[in-house]
Amino acid sequence: MEVGLAWDAVGPIDGGRGLLELARTAGFDTFLVFDHLINVFPRQAWDAGFSYLATGLPTPDQSLEYATVLGDFASRAGSVRLAVGVTDPRRRHPAVLAQAALTLAQLTERPPVLGIGAGALENLQPYGIGHDHPAGRVEEALRLLRMLFDTKGPYDFEGRFFTLDHAIMDLRAPDGGVPEIWVGGGGPRMTALAGRYGDGWLPPELMPPAEYARKWAVVRESAVAAGRDPDRIVAAGGVPIVVAETDADARELARTKAIRFVALHAGAAKWHECGVSHPFGDDYQGLSQLLPHRLTREEVEHALSRVTDELVAEVAIVGSRQTVLDRLGELADAGLRLPVLIPVSALASPQAAEYTVDSLAWLAAEVRSADFARQVTA
Repeated sequence: MEVGLAWDAVGPIDGGRGLLELARTAGFDTFLVFDHLINVFPRQAWDAGFSYLATGLPTPDQSLEYATVLGDFASRAGSVRLAVGVTDPRRRHPAVLAQAALTLAQLTERPPVLGIGAGALENLQPYGIGHDHPAGRVEEALRLLRMLFDTKGPYDFEGRFFTLDHAIMDLRAPDGGVPEIWVGGGGPRMTALAGRYGDGWLPPELMPPAEYARKWAVVRESAVAAGRDPDRIVAAGGVPIVVAETDADARELARTKAIRFVALHAGAAKWHECGVSHPFGDDYQGLSQLLPHRLTREEVEHALSRVTDELVAEVAIVGSRQTVLDRLGELADAGLRLPVLIPVSALASPQAAEYTVDSLAWLAAEVRSADFARQVTA
């Protein structure tokens, strides 16, 4: 088992540097940064009543550019693997993504991770960037990235979305440092693409163990069909956590507005499973379709009033350290081998943030322990 830690790459970079230092000293394997132009929280409702962080951060949309951030982190990471999770092949051409990853590989001890997904509307639509044929575009981008990483040019390619005409990419990774490609997405096409082209699978949403096991089987079957070794693919996944001293304390933290808003990142289907209609409509598919900057304060308040405790517990692990660890064990039994912890409870209060940071170190040590590994393989 390995374990990762995520940072949203919002606000002063010192916050990310501090989390990276925690990751390095606490034995995390991977440090992942998000890639957003617009953050996932609504600026119209961003105040101290939404999250205490608003007192020092006047807007949640101070999003940093991922490649610059990872370049800064490279000299500080040591043996921690740096990752972007995930970017998309719409705002950046696959050749530009390859160049950034190959450059980062010159600076890091371990091969960096280039996480690729279909792209979220919040990063595309406001800037006039299309969102058509998402899986098809990702597939072509993955084919190009594999070509650029694994073979020598010049490169020729003529696809529906991308063309290479005697293109050059002579930048090479150092020996043993070729960037890894992790594919984000949990739908049928994206899981199949993860097996066909990816070095890792990074679904963006927390899943019940049975669902993770079913989709991980699709990744593995796709790898076998493509003549690839499925055991060489990293089974990862983002895992939001709301952690406190007791389960009851964690449930109370989960009623903070910022944490309850995370439940709105789930699609209408997940809400229907909990017996509730999603305030954004029955066709709403989740975070990839969210345009938080267009929500009015009144719309945010109405949506939050529809969120139930059960819904929050569907999108994040809510509980004590031991409860969180037990849930991670259930996911590990389903095939997860690298949970990337997203410390959601740090949004609640300064005290909750301090306890969350301490808990991250504890969880990393436990997940990497021999006892945890034996329980998973038993």
